[in-house]
Amino acid sequence: MIARLKGEVVERGPGRLVVDVHGVGYEVLAPSRVVEAARDEVTLTIYTAVREDAITLYGFDSAEEKSTFEQLIGVSGIGPKLALACLSGLTVDALARAINGNDLRTLSAISGIGKKTAERIVLELKGKIIASVVAGAAPVAAPAKQDDGLALALAQLGYKRSEIEAALAHLDELGKAEAPLAERIQLSLKRLSRG
Repeated sequence: MIARLKGEVVERGPGRLVVDVHGVGYEVLAPSRVVEAARDEVTLTIYTAVREDAITLYGFDSAEEKSTFEQLIGVSGIGPKLALACLSGLTVDALARAINGNDLRTLSAISGIGKKTAERIVLELKGKIIASVVAGAAPVAAPAKQDDGLALALAQLGYKRSEIEAALAHLDELGKAEAPLAERIQLSLKRLSRG
């Protein structure tokens, strides 16, 4: 696996660089900020994606940016292209603040990210990016525990984030936060139907 490349930029295009390392040109896909900031000589942290039909290199300014990319592609429905769009539209710090602050408007403003995808990113990554990537960023309250699908199920039924958070808090009050998912859904729906 290629983990790092240092060489001369011999070609650039939208979202891509060709980096010459001792006479070998490596095509590297990268966030637009990285491409625009690249000078004649670059050092990139690399994520190597190996598929049956291709080996693709993705380049980043830092290990934190690469780690954020890996977390994004781990979200259901987010591939490398959308992950690069996220990192092209926002810095790692801004992305972490948007995710941890439930800022769906900022996330939805990224090309290719709709409201549903933004909600999924928040549900799957809230609390994770700030803890593992953005050391030193302004602290944002993280959820007490990672949800196993209850919040997503309630969101798909049309409940608002505030209603979902109230239902989750109610489960904690009842001491049912660790109950089986089916029981928690039933209790949450009962609570939400009462308003």
